[in-house]
Amino acid sequence: MTIKFTRRSVCALGAAALGCAAFPPFAAEDPIRIIVPYPPGGPLDVTARAVAEEARHDLGNIIVENKPGAGGNIGVDYVAKQAPDGKTIVMGALATHAVNPNLFSKLPYDPIKDFTPITLIAQTPNVLVITPEFSQKTGIKSVKDLIEYAKKNPDAINYASGGNGSAGHMSGELLKNATGIKIVHIPFKGAAAAQMSVLSGDTQMIFDNLASASANIKAGKLIPLAVTTTFRAPSLPNVPTMAEAGVPGFDISTWYAFFGPAKMDPKVVEKLNQAFVKAIKSKPMAERFDKMGAVEKAGTPAQLNDFVKAELVKYKEIVKTSGAKVD
Repeated sequence: MTIKFTRRSVCALGAAALGCAAFPPFAAEDPIRIIVPYPPGGPLDVTARAVAEEARHDLGNIIVENKPGAGGNIGVDYVAKQAPDGKTIVMGALATHAVNPNLFSKLPYDPIKDFTPITLIAQTPNVLVITPEFSQKTGIKSVKDLIEYAKKNPDAINYASGGNGSAGHMSGELLKNATGIKIVHIPFKGAAAAQMSVLSGDTQMIFDNLASASANIKAGKLIPLAVTTTFRAPSLPNVPTMAEAGVPGFDISTWYAFFGPAKMDPKVVEKLNQAFVKAIKSKPMAERFDKMGAVEKAGTPAQLNDFVKAELVKYKEIVKTSGAKVD
């Protein structure tokens, strides 16, 4: 009979002597749950599952669950109300922790008081895309062309987004406010459904997460007109920024991070931070981020806390400027 030793069993026999992780895994019967407040298939969901796979080496069993709804608010609020034992955390994002608190008149959670920051994960530019078919039909080949067409044809363009409060929603409203054009926002339940609506012709444009759009851009199914950050995306060096394309002051990017419920034990937070930062900075994740056009941003809980506070201030002004409202 052959006896197989797993890494967990070896570590249990003698972690110090055998050089196993300095932070022992959680018990197998108590898996960590990562709640993704968006539908399966989007960039946050894909990234959460990839990070979980890497972090299992140090944290044991990790389960990723999707709890979408209300622009991410349902899943985030669910985690805010869980026990602060480190067994349930959420992949929060720009929308849930910076935009929605400024966009919704009432939220069931406070983005600062109700959460324990663990680590920022990454930031990704958004890219304004249309289909070749829509470009050929309208003659739109640039942001300038798009603005001119929209001014001549008010409300003729529907723009999709992954939901109210998403970076795509904010980008569309900022474009409307900055240029005076009239385009119609069509929110979907997640980035995948929003992009599919553009590809099928049900909507005409989207400020898509670069991670979501890159494959279809490479395949020629989507045409990139501009990126929403102040710098060009390394994976799209020939695509201008929105500012370069004639809309100054445009600066929006998608980010995502891990948070736990408020009042977590600092030792548990440290254990999770070390394991997740190690996973995020691993070679497989570096290769994945590169393909997604994302920039890895793993760091300390304090850095994430300061970052979220700054983003809340930034998006308070952006939401006000855009005039966007959902309730």
